[in-house]
Amino acid sequence: MSQFDDRERAFEAKFARDQEVQFRITARRNRLLGEWAAERMGLTPEETDAYAKAVVQADFEEAGDEDVIRKLAGDLTAASIEISDAEIREALNQKTAEARRQFIDKEN
Repeated sequence: MSQFDDRERAFEAKFARDQEVQFRITARRNRLLGEWAAERMGLTPEETDAYAKAVVQADFEEAGDEDVIRKLAGDLTAASIEISDAEIREALNQKTAEARRQFIDKEN
C-alpha cells in the first residue's frame, strides 16, 4: 500500500507543479498582451505598465480567455483602433508562445 500512496503523492505533486507553471505562463502572456495593446494605443511607459497589470487582473474575472479578449477589444475600440477578435486571438496565440519561451529560457 505504501508504494501506491507514494505514487499517488508523486502524481499530485506533479499536477500541482504543472498547474503553477501554466498559471505563470498565462500571467506572463497576459502581461505581454497588455504591452502589445498599450503600444497600439500609444500609451506612455508608466501607462503601459499599469495597463499590462490591468490585463493580468482581467483574466481573473472568469475561466478561459474570453475576459481578456473582451477587455482588449473594448479598450482598443475605445481608443479608436479598429481591430477584430481574430487579430486579438492571433496576438494571444503569439504571446502564449513567447511567454512559454521566456519561461523555459528563465528555467534553464
